[in-house]
Amino acid sequence: MSQVERQLDEMEETIVSEVPGDVSITDVTYEGPELVVYTRDPKTFASNGNLIRNLASKLRKRITVRPDPSELSRPDEAREAIRRVIPEEAGVTDLDFHEDTGEVVIEAQKPGMVIGRHGSTLREITQEVGWTPEVVRTPPIESSTVENVRNFLKQERDERRDTLERIGRQIHREEMSDDEWVRITTLGCCREVGRAAFIISTPETRVLVDCGDKPGAEGEVPYLQVPEALGSGPSSLDAVVLTHAHLDHSAFIPLLFKYGYDGPIYCTEPTRDLMGLLTLDYLDVAAKEGRSPPYESEMVREAIKHCIPLEYGDVTDIAPDVKLTLHNSGHILGSAIAHFHVGDGLYNVAFSGDIHYEDTRLFNGAVNDFPRVETLVLESTYGGRNDYQTDQADSERKLKQVIRETTERGGKVLVPAFAVGRSQEIMLVLEEAMREGEIPRVPVHLDGMIWEATAIHTTYPEYMRDELRDRIFHDDENPFLADEFNHIDGGDEERREVADGGPCIVLSTSGMVEGGPIMSWLRHIGGQEDGTMVFVGYQAQGTLG
Repeated sequence: MSQVERQLDEMEETIVSEVPGDVSITDVTYEGPELVVYTRDPKTFASNGNLIRNLASKLRKRITVRPDPSELSRPDEAREAIRRVIPEEAGVTDLDFHEDTGEVVIEAQKPGMVIGRHGSTLREITQEVGWTPEVVRTPPIESSTVENVRNFLKQERDERRDTLERIGRQIHREEMSDDEWVRITTLGCCREVGRAAFIISTPETRVLVDCGDKPGAEGEVPYLQVPEALGSGPSSLDAVVLTHAHLDHSAFIPLLFKYGYDGPIYCTEPTRDLMGLLTLDYLDVAAKEGRSPPYESEMVREAIKHCIPLEYGDVTDIAPDVKLTLHNSGHILGSAIAHFHVGDGLYNVAFSGDIHYEDTRLFNGAVNDFPRVETLVLESTYGGRNDYQTDQADSERKLKQVIRETTERGGKVLVPAFAVGRSQEIMLVLEEAMREGEIPRVPVHLDGMIWEATAIHTTYPEYMRDELRDRIFHDDENPFLADEFNHIDGGDEERREVADGGPCIVLSTSGMVEGGPIMSWLRHIGGQEDGTMVFVGYQAQGTLG
């Protein structure tokens, strides 16, 4: 009997001893970092909200309880019962039943109303029908990325479950070394911008943190060939942690699967979706520019299939001697500081990823309160002695002034912007300024991936700043749905119509003017004397911007 099987047997014995005597436990297994408990009495667990919490505390594991398939109501009966339990105002748009795991995925416009206070509605659903509910948000703006990711994961559900069981056994394997040390290896991004990649190693484990490209420098890949990374073979990597989806951190994550990596990627749910969006666009841009893409779109799908989404603050076993916790970094949607706890109190390392220390319009500022950190690997963009960064309020004031002056003379304002993060920040500035009468109400045209990235933002408002989240949840005011915002989906013909029309604002990718629709906008309106071009983001050396 293996170490993992002994662990599972011992935990099943503990669970049986802790639950009421009439509760039947049929199986206990690992799926990734989670312990999954199957029972013929899911309604008993649902009626006692503290039972799972107490088991998780005692076993020091993340626990999911699923019904034994023999205890499930028929899907047609369960569908009717679930709709009776959930308030109509929740706006349920879909129910998807998975009989192999006893889970029902409920898609709704207002997930909070499906969950109920402290999960009360979810427990009521399980008590009524036996199925374990999982709730996802219906995107307020239709998102092809979110839809495609959800459909793909649904299609790959069986294979993904097998993968998670394999990963779970790898995480909980027996430690083979008594040595204690921690080593950090830099594979890129130090003393340069971009190409983020680090290895954190112990005698037992190797974890890759990020794997990105270098803006404006074709062919400069992180040093993956070193023994600490893929030089010893792809199986030597236990896990990959992705702090956020910007390409200087994520572009070469799919490349790992081309080289044979078959392990987990830990990140937040929005980061998973945004990584899919940005890496597929990365391949598209490479093809249009006549460059050989480093991997195929199939590798992007493999990366998505191997993602294990974590929420901020969840302490998660990712190896026998390493626990991971993700914390908000305040940079973009779903961006995270990765905190590693090594051994039994041996050492703590935090990788900041990209951070924004103060609150912004979009996000709460980066978390900086950790129980223990011996080593902090910190982003240092704008951190030099002579670096200068303008004040946020002053920058917004200047932007509004430029917009007023340009539109008053009948011109157009062209803003190259990154699709993820900066565009949504500018959208909030423009929406508020128009609502407050600080700038004229003119059309704001969104081109490139900006509309799709914004749709993903509206799918995950819980990752946004407290005030913005409350405005969306409680006041039912979503600034991203303002009438002034227009999606450019008619290609160059629509761009010509805008160019021939009246005053407006155009937000377009790419933010560093390295390709994409911004090049078309420069051809159409770049020569108009009454127009203005405004840069609102970092411009790397070697880029046109």
